[in-house]
Amino acid sequence: MLVPFKNSERMKERTVERLRQIEALGPETLRERLVRVFFGCLASVACGMLYAVYLSTYHDRKFWFSTRQELEREITFQGGSGVYYYYYKRLIAAPSFERGFYELVVDNRTVSGQTINAVERLSLYPELITSFIYRVTGSQDFVEPIYFYIGAVLGLQAVYVTALFVCSWVMSGTWVAGMLAVAWYVINRADTTKVDHGLPLRDNWALPYFSWQVTALTGFLRNKIGSSTEMFCYLTMSATTFTFLLVWEHSHYVLFIQGFCLFLLDSFDLVPPRKIADIHKVYLSSLFLAYMFQFQNTALLSSPLLSLLIGSVLASENCFQLGVGPLVARVMKLFLHFYLVFTSGITYSYLVKVNHMGAGHLDFILKFLEVKFGLNTTTDFVPNFLLCQESFQTPGQDLFLRLMQASVLPFYFLVLTVCLLSALQAIYRRLSGQPLCKTYSLENGGIGEHPEVVYHVFHTMLFGGLALMKYLWTPYVCMFTAFGVCSPDLWMTVFKWLKLKSIHPVVLSLILSTAVPTIIGFSLWREFSPRVLAELSELQEFYDADTVELMSWIKSQAPVAAVFAGSPQLLGAVKLCSGSAVTSLPVYSDIKLLKRTEDTYQVYAMRSAEDIYKLLTAQKTNYVIIEESICNELTLNKGCRIKDLLDISNGHIVYDKGEIYSFSKYGRFCHEIKMNYSPYTNYFTRVFWNRSYHVYKVNSVISFQY
Repeated sequence: MLVPFKNSERMKERTVERLRQIEALGPETLRERLVRVFFGCLASVACGMLYAVYLSTYHDRKFWFSTRQELEREITFQGGSGVYYYYYKRLIAAPSFERGFYELVVDNRTVSGQTINAVERLSLYPELITSFIYRVTGSQDFVEPIYFYIGAVLGLQAVYVTALFVCSWVMSGTWVAGMLAVAWYVINRADTTKVDHGLPLRDNWALPYFSWQVTALTGFLRNKIGSSTEMFCYLTMSATTFTFLLVWEHSHYVLFIQGFCLFLLDSFDLVPPRKIADIHKVYLSSLFLAYMFQFQNTALLSSPLLSLLIGSVLASENCFQLGVGPLVARVMKLFLHFYLVFTSGITYSYLVKVNHMGAGHLDFILKFLEVKFGLNTTTDFVPNFLLCQESFQTPGQDLFLRLMQASVLPFYFLVLTVCLLSALQAIYRRLSGQPLCKTYSLENGGIGEHPEVVYHVFHTMLFGGLALMKYLWTPYVCMFTAFGVCSPDLWMTVFKWLKLKSIHPVVLSLILSTAVPTIIGFSLWREFSPRVLAELSELQEFYDADTVELMSWIKSQAPVAAVFAGSPQLLGAVKLCSGSAVTSLPVYSDIKLLKRTEDTYQVYAMRSAEDIYKLLTAQKTNYVIIEESICNELTLNKGCRIKDLLDISNGHIVYDKGEIYSFSKYGRFCHEIKMNYSPYTNYFTRVFWNRSYHVYKVNSVISFQY
């Protein structure tokens, strides 16, 4: 009766022995590895190029771009992003690159009454680099400046997609994961990129570099990596970290989240201290270079990333590491380590902000954070205006519904749960004093013992938990999920927990890591490829006749030295199309410009004609543009309408039995001025109007007519 059982046991032993023999044959031959790498690189580059062609075709179809005149093309830069293209066009038109750079550093032709360093204020290094390449390569002989600029942005999106492909490939070991990551990224394009909202936006330039920085960091953290590959990853990480800091003013906040993930890895002894020290060198050198290139930007001195690095150095000097001892002692040392890092980092950041930025700037930051996380409320316009921007708002349920329909979210939670539980097991073993497994093989099934996997677990959880903008979180959800479903290690980890014996878990994990992504890819192709292709076949009609008419009037009728006031988004288009000076810019990281924006927006408040006149003349305004879309704004989110924010800030809100009313002894200025009666006609004269815009000249001499 025991013979069949013994035979089955022997068969299992033979299967295991054969698998071990296969593994004992060593790594694949050099020829096989080169072939696999060649086809993987070919697939990644092909995905990037096809995505760039797709975006270019979609952009041309959406705006009829190739058939428009120059003015109509420029108006397609939406969301205030036209101001960036204006500076690029200005650099191209300058007699020399050096002269154009000087005019941007000492710019007195943009914001009325101010001389600003536009390169520093608006992070114009993408425009500097692109215009320099355009000049040096002689592209002006065969490519129009606007096509070269758009091509640079779309080319970086191809780089972005390629980086996601490579990152998923590096983590899973198969480039099938890269293709699945790209497929999910393209299907969820509305939630993965802001290219549709504005091509020149800073994050469209910066995030491709960040994606390659994450890819290089992923390779650098791996345990099984050669010295030459490690050096390549280190150099790539250094270059992309510096570039990322250079082209986006918010990049150091993103790197702080990344640095905190690495801090957790270091605290739990999941990565060699040598590698953490090397990464800290990359951060510090990149911060120093960016500080110098950005004209001694004090924001980098007080950045949370630098504070975290200083706290980590001080903690390492005091040697609050896990060391040896019982579990309770190790946990206490860990808490002391955390306490020292954060107290020293916060103290340093506070001192720098007070000394270099002033107490007022620090108070604004603290007030903004309190309101953001629901710890306080404020009636100030600027914090509430910033919180109403999409970048600072929590994603709605529609985002998760779209991810669910594309099958990303269910598999994401599966992959995240398995990797998180396995990572917690590895952390518990380290806290208990047990060493991690030194020889990583498929049979071990410990996916949480791979440092790069644990890093990405922390990475995606922090980005999602902190409710940062979805354009940072969603692409890495696609990449992380594709890695998980294509990784034999993940399936093997699950089977080890289930103690599967009927079928050998190694064989089953290899089968599932191939079958599951194949089924997902086939279903995605069947359901979503018609939609993606339909976007290219549909000819959309984007023609803003009212804006074209307004810009044509400004270019032909307004004086060259005129100063215009209006919403920041519209002023960006005014600056691009006419070159006229404006009262503010669509820049939400500069407190002074935001205060000027608040004064300009008062034309939509319930203020007197005299008050508005004083505010506009203080900014040397000659013409003010009133937009019907803001004056008569009707949205479901009434608390974020410009006129509601102004009423709250000006104290014109009355609460009566749970209802909210706006009340003032003056009517809403944007409505009252259209009546053409005194005292509004004393201060303002209407010079242009159509369905969307009313332009009023600010009278230099007040004529009192009754």
